[in-house]
Amino acid sequence: MKIGIIGAGNIGATIAKKLAGAGHTVKLAGSKGPEDIREKAEEIGTIPVAAEDAVKDVEAIILSIPFAQIPNIAGLFAHLPADVVVIDTGNYYPFRDGNIAVIDEGKPESVWSSEQLGRPVIKAFNALLAETLTNGGTPEGTVNRIAIPVAGDDARGKAIASKLVNETGFDALDAGDLANSWRQQPGTPAYCTELALPELRDALSKANQASAPKNRDVLIKSFMEETSPLSHGQIVARNREVTAPK
Repeated sequence: MKIGIIGAGNIGATIAKKLAGAGHTVKLAGSKGPEDIREKAEEIGTIPVAAEDAVKDVEAIILSIPFAQIPNIAGLFAHLPADVVVIDTGNYYPFRDGNIAVIDEGKPESVWSSEQLGRPVIKAFNALLAETLTNGGTPEGTVNRIAIPVAGDDARGKAIASKLVNETGFDALDAGDLANSWRQQPGTPAYCTELALPELRDALSKANQASAPKNRDVLIKSFMEETSPLSHGQIVARNREVTAPK
């Protein structure tokens, strides 16, 4: 496939590297232009481009930028062909993004993203830590392979996103429509807890929309108060502990 990725941070660059390694043609755009990421892009087998070029002549676009920046790139999607799949990897964190009232009032994050872009999106790759994405992937069929949820309203788009998820080393779980994608947002039992398919399916079913933002904020506060860095395992364990259904 021809894939454009907007966002060259830990998540975007790692997805780009894995998909290029799987044989896809990947264009990668960073926030400061192609020259700023040229060395990184070429090292991981991708093509450094400007954001406006990342959306041209591609079959799928992956957004991996700070959540509040999505409206700033909406113009790039105005003339995008309808059959191009757009995958939103973003998560809303008020301390970083500022408060977005409609999301604070319960609108699912990727419903808002879809509205800003003026087109459907698939929510995927959002519910795992950068370290998990980098080192947690395993071959298809591995026992207890980590799974991640994929939500959206278009069956074809979800199928394509799920294929890409599999190629990065994870099982994809159909998490339903975009209206229910809140079940994989920060603060839910499915978010950054490294679960295999059966456990992830159960976690999605037990998510509580009212408690998720509270859990998210409790976790952020606790991580910020740490005086020394937590290990990856400790972060996953704390996510599981705080978000466990009560």
